[in-house]
Amino acid sequence: MTRRILLFLFLAVHLSIGYARQTPTQSIAHSNSRPNVLFITIDDMNDWISLFDPANPIRTPNLEKLAKRGVFFSRAYASSPSCNPSRASFLTGTRPHKTGIYGNKSDWRAALPKAETIQQYFMKNGYYSAGAGKIFHHHWDGAFHDNASFDDFQPMPDIYPDAPMPTKKLNGLEWWGTKNSDWGAWPLKAQDAVDYKTASYAESFLSKTHDRPFFLSIGIFRPHMPFFSPAENIAQYQKTAGPVMPAVKKDDWNDLPSGATKLMEENKWFWQGIEKAMTEDPKTWQTMVTGYQAAATFADQQIGRVLDALEKSPYQNKTIIVLLSDHGYHLGEKQHLEKFALWEKTTHIPFIWVAPGQIAAGTTIDKPVDLTSVYPTLIDLCRLQKKNDLDGLSLMPLFKNPKADFPPALMTYMKGNHAIRTERWRYIQYEDGTEELYDHSGDRNEWTNLAGKKELQQIKQGLKKYIPKESAEPVKDMIRPKNTSNKVAKP
Repeated sequence: MTRRILLFLFLAVHLSIGYARQTPTQSIAHSNSRPNVLFITIDDMNDWISLFDPANPIRTPNLEKLAKRGVFFSRAYASSPSCNPSRASFLTGTRPHKTGIYGNKSDWRAALPKAETIQQYFMKNGYYSAGAGKIFHHHWDGAFHDNASFDDFQPMPDIYPDAPMPTKKLNGLEWWGTKNSDWGAWPLKAQDAVDYKTASYAESFLSKTHDRPFFLSIGIFRPHMPFFSPAENIAQYQKTAGPVMPAVKKDDWNDLPSGATKLMEENKWFWQGIEKAMTEDPKTWQTMVTGYQAAATFADQQIGRVLDALEKSPYQNKTIIVLLSDHGYHLGEKQHLEKFALWEKTTHIPFIWVAPGQIAAGTTIDKPVDLTSVYPTLIDLCRLQKKNDLDGLSLMPLFKNPKADFPPALMTYMKGNHAIRTERWRYIQYEDGTEELYDHSGDRNEWTNLAGKKELQQIKQGLKKYIPKESAEPVKDMIRPKNTSNKVAKP
């Protein structure tokens, strides 16, 4: 009996010492119970794609295929219609009006020095974090990138992602914008495109054996300007009758309030340049739209390569997939080009979740949600300890019941400008107090501002309660690094 007691005590002490040496992170790292995460971000992908409606002109068969495997949110919205504030928001779980990160030059890491990005939090919980492409805002040779969020990362090259660039702009508009304000067949080989290289990184990563759960971040740059894609993608949209063009109302700005016109003033040159170019070549707008459509389909093809690689790997049935665009994009709708607005087209995005064994496949959820939901939802699906400092809500209640109560989507662009989206209404309140109100049950193009209608004041008041009462002061802009390059090559 004494020997048994001594043996028991010896084993107990030995095991306790071993357990003490094994940190919680190490324990999780060697656990097979944690699902992997494939996190796919797309830049500037709007809602004019076949994922939303088979009648839409932009073909995205791989996104449609992915949606059939999981849950598609038909009314998902960016927290901000601009790259840097949007990405800083969903990657840190914060809202722009609380952080003051409003613009593409806002120094997000200086504003949030202690914030754990979603990748950092998963790394702390034993995950291996790898990635490629555009995850954080790509600006000034990756100056906004967060090295602490990755164990391994393949960055986008140089200032221009498809560098070397053509010596002259392919669209001939040397006087308009920058080298990024271009479209056409480039690079000459698809394998030289930045998104092809990003997808190749994912293929390589997924072909290898990993002894702990991974968080793989893949950032697809297209259809961001320049609207470059292989010639065959452009030919797909160059039909005899011409491309399907956006619906535009010429007097669309007549009912906009002062807050809207003031906010939009800085970026009016985008669309004004296209209008000027059309006086010389009436097909300029057409070719631009074709360039965007082709670039979006090329992006879908690269995502397809990543998904095929996952399907061929041993990780398919134990990998959560989340796919999103950082914001939408205008191609002339509301006489506006680019993002940088609080309308539907600038904020409405593709948003897909796949979680084998946890959420039903082939489900569409129509409740409006925004991207602050990403961080808390992944924590729940991967069964990690909850974080109490996140601004967004987990989507788990909607996965269980698509009709469950859920607050409307909130969008912010620059200080004091906010939009609220319910299933029927879009309400915008600007810093100067002026407003827009659109009824999406009969005005999908947002052509008629109803904010001044007396009979809708009660509706408006109900939406106002979701508008933030206070907004943080804008954080300082990052100082441009001195060592930047501008490589060019002959076409």
